[in-house]
Amino acid sequence: MSFVAIGLGVAGLIARLTLSPQSRAGLSDGGRWLGWLVAASCMVGSLIYSEVYLFKPCLFCWYQRIAMYPLAIVLLVGAIRREASIRFYGLPLALIGLGISVWHILVQNVSALQGSGACDPDNPCSAKYVDLFGFVSIPVMAAAGFFLISVLLAFFSSTKPQ
Repeated sequence: MSFVAIGLGVAGLIARLTLSPQSRAGLSDGGRWLGWLVAASCMVGSLIYSEVYLFKPCLFCWYQRIAMYPLAIVLLVGAIRREASIRFYGLPLALIGLGISVWHILVQNVSALQGSGACDPDNPCSAKYVDLFGFVSIPVMAAAGFFLISVLLAFFSSTKPQ
């Protein structure tokens, strides 16, 4: 799913550069709904990891959840109401979450940052509960979700379809 989210985000950036504003306006409803679906999937995924697999979230994981969980609700309401203004209150949350996710990825992968003291020694932020293909960890999954939501909100939710 992370690869799909990153691929769709890159495709969205390319579409932003190549599509006319009228064509992008036609995608706004779908963009809002897809953004909600991504946020809801990320929220459910994080709950499965912590409640089913019993992975204890670290400090940065909690910060990412603080950004993602409200997005699931805000984007659902914005999609139902077909609000163009959703980007003004959803995009900051997505960008903050993306920044936290990128920092968390760095903490996991750069040894100089691992002992920074920001996390609990009993539950370090550098721990990798999931490590797919040698680089896809939980923060990478979260970053992919935040990236796609950011692209959708920034470029495909700006106009209200008639």
